[in-house]
Amino acid sequence: MSMGKKRVYDFTQGSKEQKDLLGGKGANLAEMTSIGLPVPRGFTITTEACLEYLNSKKLDAELIKEIESHIALLEKETGKKFADNENPLLVSVRSGSKFSMPGMMDTILNLGLNHQSVEILAQKTGNPVFAYDCYRRLIQMFGDVVKAVDKNLFEEALTDYKMKHGYTSDTEMQAVDWKQIIKQFSEIYLKEVGEKFPQEPAEQLYAAVEAVFTSWNNPRAVTYRRIHDIPDTLGTAVNIQEMVFGNTGSKSGTGVAFTRNPATGEGGVFGEFLMNAQGEDVVAGIRTPRPIQELKEDNPDIYRQFEKICQQLEAHYQDMQDIEFTIEEGKLFILQTRNGKRTAKAAFKIATQLAEDGVISRKESLKRLTPSMITQLLHPVFDEQSLAQNQAIAKGLPASPGAAHGRVYFNAQDAQNAHEAGQKVVLLRTETSPEDIEGMLVSEAIVTSRGGMTSHAAVVARGMGVCCVVGCEALNVNEKLKQAQYGAQIIKEGDIVSVDGTTGNIYRGEIKLDKAQDLEILGKVLKWAAEIGDMKVRANAETVEDIKTALDFGASGIGLARTEHMFFGKERILEMRKMFLSEEEMQRKKSLETLKEYQKKDFLEILSLTEGMPCTIRLLDPPLHEFMPKTKEEFEEVAKACGQSVDFIVQRGKELEEFNPMLGHRGCRLAVTYPEIYEMQVEAIIEAALDLAQAGKQVKPEIMIPLISEERELTYLKALLESKIQKLFKERGSEVAYKIGAMLEIPRACLTADKLATAAQFFSFGTNDLTQLTYGFSRDDSVKFLPEYIEKRILKDDPFQHLDQDGVGALMKTAIGLVKPEHPEISFGVCGEVGGDPEAVTFLKKIGLDYVSCSPYRVPAVLLTIAQSSTK
Repeated sequence: MSMGKKRVYDFTQGSKEQKDLLGGKGANLAEMTSIGLPVPRGFTITTEACLEYLNSKKLDAELIKEIESHIALLEKETGKKFADNENPLLVSVRSGSKFSMPGMMDTILNLGLNHQSVEILAQKTGNPVFAYDCYRRLIQMFGDVVKAVDKNLFEEALTDYKMKHGYTSDTEMQAVDWKQIIKQFSEIYLKEVGEKFPQEPAEQLYAAVEAVFTSWNNPRAVTYRRIHDIPDTLGTAVNIQEMVFGNTGSKSGTGVAFTRNPATGEGGVFGEFLMNAQGEDVVAGIRTPRPIQELKEDNPDIYRQFEKICQQLEAHYQDMQDIEFTIEEGKLFILQTRNGKRTAKAAFKIATQLAEDGVISRKESLKRLTPSMITQLLHPVFDEQSLAQNQAIAKGLPASPGAAHGRVYFNAQDAQNAHEAGQKVVLLRTETSPEDIEGMLVSEAIVTSRGGMTSHAAVVARGMGVCCVVGCEALNVNEKLKQAQYGAQIIKEGDIVSVDGTTGNIYRGEIKLDKAQDLEILGKVLKWAAEIGDMKVRANAETVEDIKTALDFGASGIGLARTEHMFFGKERILEMRKMFLSEEEMQRKKSLETLKEYQKKDFLEILSLTEGMPCTIRLLDPPLHEFMPKTKEEFEEVAKACGQSVDFIVQRGKELEEFNPMLGHRGCRLAVTYPEIYEMQVEAIIEAALDLAQAGKQVKPEIMIPLISEERELTYLKALLESKIQKLFKERGSEVAYKIGAMLEIPRACLTADKLATAAQFFSFGTNDLTQLTYGFSRDDSVKFLPEYIEKRILKDDPFQHLDQDGVGALMKTAIGLVKPEHPEISFGVCGEVGGDPEAVTFLKKIGLDYVSCSPYRVPAVLLTIAQSSTK
């Protein structure tokens, strides 16, 4: 360690800006100290010290010296001393990384107690029950966190003792009982660790610091970081703070509160407290806490003081705060504040409210939202009618909104196995702990029978956007037997339940889901995003429902209407089959006429809905084999309709078969051999546009030719379509504006885009095929090996979901670079899957794209991403 480099900061020395160095908790403790709040004194060991320790695996002499001098300062300020016979100093040791990781890292309370000082504490407070309870908690926590002793060994010993002596709760136990528990816990410690519990406070302290540093790499912390994209290289700080006690009797207590409701975003203090308890009791869900409003009746002065501090902290941090507090003998202490974890609904409400109140700007409010929050906001709810027919079997606290159903499992491993077998899973536990994270991750919903709105299950589920109900005390969960009892009824493993995270109700069986509501606030945010953003978002949609959804979400047109989707209806596909399987030219013409009428009807609907907006219609793209009859009945039906034998139709089908149809006779290649298909489609588009123009509607059809790889291919097809269009204009005696463009989905087309630009009026990248052809991966078959590639870190992501910027991105950049300088009027869009990927959007903006197009439900997230990257 370098000489003289500061590794320890007193709370009076740091600020909220130093989260990298002091961790979120340490930086906020320092900040609260500086604005004069009642924070117990203490100091923070930096994240840099943690990383050095993880490298060298030992606490070096200089760091120990620095810690010693800060302990001496703490002793001086508090008038207490480590290992003192009159006034022992007790501290808590807590981890705190840059980003909040609820329940993922370890805490030790009451450090500094030993066989001697516990007696002094008992005398000083006149409360031996409290003193012995503190000491047994220290042995248990220290054993668990520092020496990896299974905490259930301690819990089971305590439960057995209570049963043997007829106690129903901890509060009934006397001092003599806790003394016995200390003896039992000390014996468990000795047996499991092989040495006695350390009596020297300094020895306890250094072991605890090392344990917190080490906990940065515990499996659940590593998993949590992976889920939330937190780098492994940050390290954790350690906060050492004078203990204040919420468990000295009826005038003391502890609690957790938010400055607004974290589920809905409504203003006002929202939280829970317990009198005569330590902080762990509230969040661990061992006792069910009381609503904070009841503190107003118990102690109005403390409540008023706390309410004022809440307002002060929210104003100071300009965001909703999550605050931990302790009351010691009628005196309030603030132990922690941080930006509160919240549901998507609450995040939207709080961000827009703060912007409308002028606390933060609209740009800042958009920065506080994430694309995944929008996804959560569009969460399903239960269908009203189905819900009305069902009776709730139990009700808990609604910790994280949404609605879900699935089969019940009682531990994380079983939940994972069931999920891998393709089941929808509901995880039902007494309470969750950080070890359950993998099981929580795969669950549709999480239900616990104990715990409050700030318990582990509640906080983690809200962060993941998973439906969650906690403190559902009507359910008696037996994890060993894998069943839960309510009244005389039993829920067994594998039974189906439905969970409503918005009301807290649990139902038996499967209740139908409905699309999510509350879109008014989303509309407001999307309006702000569209004003701030500097790139348009269109939608990939061709059905009336999808187009309406997309336009409601703020899409500025259609970037891809796939015409092949219009051929798959029952009577339409028969006409399609008759058209390409028939030998008779008359028959083919007749089928084309019928198909044209269907198509025209479709285009009238699509163009009418997108009035005044660009609407890109892609001409037929898939290979003909996709329209082939599959079953015996279908072959017979087509044979009859064509007036041919089944054998003849089977033979015609064989002639059309291809080894690799995705690289074969499809897209524009089909139009070169069957020009009449594209002619028919263009006639339908232009006739529909002319009809609408005549009715006074302004329409903007953009006709897109797929799979172009060669300039002459495009000029040939464009000339073919132009002559058809001009003929129509002449016949009708009127014209409409239209564009003809090409889809860039073949690497060669990107590399020769300047040549294609002589014939095309716009381009749109089809990234699905472009990725397929750049990598040589078949999109349909790559699912067999891509997961291994990602697991073995050969690829970071699935390139069909996240744009490959180095390869596919380079081809796109080349195409734009070849065209834009000469033809600034030619627009470029993206209509492949990655158009909806927020990570790709920033890159696409940078290379000069005019718009992205994505599926309707991804439009809001993309609008938000564009607005956020516009303000950077």
